[in-house]
Amino acid sequence: MIFLTLLPPLLLLFGQTLADVVQNGTACTVTPLSPTPVPVGGRPPDDTPQFLDAFRRCGTTSSGGSVTFTEGDFYLGQIMDVINLQNVDISIYGRLTWSTDIQYWLSRSIPVTYAQRSTAWRLGGTNITMRGHGKGLFFGNGQLWHTFVAHSQNVTMTNLDMNATSATQWTTVNTDGTNIWNSRDIRIANWTVTSGDDCICAKGNTTNMHVSNITCYESGGMVVGSIGSIPSQPDYVENVLFENVSLNHSSNAAWIKTYPGNGRVRNVTFRNIRFSDVNQPIYISPCIYTGQNCDNSRLGIQNVRWENITGTSRYNIGAGIHCSAAAPCQNLTFSGIDIRQKNGGAP
Repeated sequence: MIFLTLLPPLLLLFGQTLADVVQNGTACTVTPLSPTPVPVGGRPPDDTPQFLDAFRRCGTTSSGGSVTFTEGDFYLGQIMDVINLQNVDISIYGRLTWSTDIQYWLSRSIPVTYAQRSTAWRLGGTNITMRGHGKGLFFGNGQLWHTFVAHSQNVTMTNLDMNATSATQWTTVNTDGTNIWNSRDIRIANWTVTSGDDCICAKGNTTNMHVSNITCYESGGMVVGSIGSIPSQPDYVENVLFENVSLNHSSNAAWIKTYPGNGRVRNVTFRNIRFSDVNQPIYISPCIYTGQNCDNSRLGIQNVRWENITGTSRYNIGAGIHCSAAAPCQNLTFSGIDIRQKNGGAP
């Protein structure tokens, strides 16, 4: 979960109880400290210390361990920087709710090096498995990206449901479903995402990424980018496949967005993308957000395929392909394209 702002006001203090981490060999089981429901006017005790204790006891063994969070409500009021895990299975059956202390998260959240982003929980190590068993729920009111994978290899994320719906009349801005950066061999499958921005996104230096069976609502669709924002740091994205995707009321469907920087996008396929009520289904921009130096970008885009792209466009636009004169697009192919106006007819 990524945090910069949180919505509800902080509740008043409620009495603490003893931590409950039960260890059996290399298996740790954690139960919530707080009664359910929390008494009116009470602030639940912070479960963060026993989370960290369980990971310390059972998450770093060479022979393999497990950490299980039982059903119930866990309340987290502190950052968790857990980056040295090894050979551990994590099972989450309960609901994890982060505190609403906005000032704490602004001052203490963990930087993740990319674009001044920060997080409340950084998880890392070798041979980690995390399962929700159809019950685990993270409730953090994250105001930016909901998951961020960085400097990682051989990551599989399946069967996730993310919802960034606003409780007010204001939309949720920049609430991406996930962003992959500086990573390789990534598999994402069977997600449902409701967000205010990119649904699934491959950012700079992502290689060998397979995305399949995704349903997105109110999102920015399947995206490569944005990349190339720092000219002195080339970005490369290669061998990315998005397939079997459904998009509803989104800004875009299958697109690539770059700044006028340096690098390369190569071997990207958008396949079996179905959508309804989308602003601009197919799109390439070499100067996203700036509108300047569009023909000076040295970031080449090569070997990109759109296959079986079908749906309705909100406006009279089927595709917008803008390529830099300094690094023209190469080998763009389209097959099985059927895009119609929302009210009928071809755009």
